[in-house]
Amino acid sequence: MPLDILVPYWGDPRLLQETVRSVLAQDSPDWLLTVVDDAYPDRTVEQWMATIDDPRVRYVRKDGNEGITATFRTCAELATQERVVLPGCDDVLLPGYVRTVLAAHAAHPDVAVIQPGVRVIDASGAPATPLADRVKAVLRPRGTGRLLSGEDLAVSLLHGDWMYFPSLAFRRETLLATPFQEGRAVIQDLALVIDMVAAGEGLLLESEVCFLYRRHASASSPGTDRFDGEVAYFRHAAAQMRALGWRRAERAARWRLTSRLHALATLAAPRAVDRRALWRLAVSRG
Repeated sequence: MPLDILVPYWGDPRLLQETVRSVLAQDSPDWLLTVVDDAYPDRTVEQWMATIDDPRVRYVRKDGNEGITATFRTCAELATQERVVLPGCDDVLLPGYVRTVLAAHAAHPDVAVIQPGVRVIDASGAPATPLADRVKAVLRPRGTGRLLSGEDLAVSLLHGDWMYFPSLAFRRETLLATPFQEGRAVIQDLALVIDMVAAGEGLLLESEVCFLYRRHASASSPGTDRFDGEVAYFRHAAAQMRALGWRRAERAARWRLTSRLHALATLAAPRAVDRRALWRLAVSRG
């Protein structure tokens, strides 16, 4: 069974080419690759993809730009295999990624989400350890081959999102059954997985590092929409957890400790984008 790799594309053609080359360099041949171009104005990628002579590779270009959430939906709809991954168009799959994910899938075919080991790189491709990723490393549960589910998983993720969404391998059936929420672009990954957990699905934690997540400097300078969006989402999540009777998870959503700490750290920065939005995130209750 091949792994379905669907890449939503909008951005630097050179980085997308690096992503594609990393798929072509996998030590397992059991993969299918689709690049979904969200009508990026530069046609370099379209021309370059046409030079790849491999029946496992296809390129799809949209008629018009629809944004990342709609492109995620398109990727999910184009998937044909049991296990699906949506890497970023600037991320890199290490040679063992497909092998690692398919082995985990073979051992746990019914698990909704597989989180493999991830290493962070900066815009130039050098190893990086920014504060956000040091916090993720502390929050992430320990162990490999570990199945997480239910309220315990919800509490863990709502305390702090330690996942790396582009590296996650989803069961196709679950991905199609779980809509990407409108208006959640800045926190879409957490919203999607929490919806899966609320529906009774689980996550498998694998420790083998096989994915390079590219952290750009711009990610440290979020705007107002991000912080207001986080406040709105955690209020929604608290109500969702309360409806399930998951009191600990409801409290985690209301307190959202790492989200508040992130806002306070950014608020203290000399170039904080919108101090009023940051203050709302730091002090408001869900």
